Amino acid sequence: MSIEIAYLTLGIAATNAYLVADTATNNAILIDPVDQGDLLVKTAADRGWTIKTIVATHAHFDHVLASQEVKKLTEAPFIIHEGAVSQLAALPQTGLRFVGALFPEPATPDRLIGEADEWIELDSIRLQTLYTPGHAAGHISLFMADQKIVFSGDALFAGSVGRTDLPGSSMEVLMHSIFGRLLPLGDDVQVLCGHGRPTTIGVERRTNPFLLSWQER
Repeated sequence: MSIEIAYLTLGIAATNAYLVADTATNNAILIDPVDQGDLLVKTAADRGWTIKTIVATHAHFDHVLASQEVKKLTEAPFIIHEGAVSQLAALPQTGLRFVGALFPEPATPDRLIGEADEWIELDSIRLQTLYTPGHAAGHISLFMADQKIVFSGDALFAGSVGRTDLPGSSMEVLMHSIFGRLLPLGDDVQVLCGHGRPTTIGVERRTNPFLLSWQER
């Protein structure tokens, strides 16, 4: 079994999109179709991979802008949490606030994740869904236990955490998600974030100022 991960940082918010491929079959999961769907598909194709599944950690515009384009190009099913559906539907109007023009229509979800842990599987790739709200409604992180990797979306960053000054966000809920779902994964787990560089659970437990200050409350 061999799994390979590639990523691109795209869009006005410099958001990370991750391609997770089973190199035995060359089938891949796209985590967060952030922007430039044609480039995401080309990047996979250049490596000999075919995108078979699309999953979004949450429905903020910078994580789903290319969802419809990638789905049309690949015919891959699109997965998102049930709590993110209303925000996903509002994507076009969101563009008026951020860029003064409508954003494209999002992909229609083919599968909705609930609050209980579920599995997204493709060949040897097994992603455990972890419900981690706080930054956004219906936010999930995705854990690959065998590889000791978690895709944290915008819940946890290197040295920071997701914004909680947005509609539907809450610092208390976010910290409950981080302390209850992410930190217990183990200090040696690598964190691949929605923005910025990778980190580990251990580094963030010891040094992240937001986590340390919350512990002192």
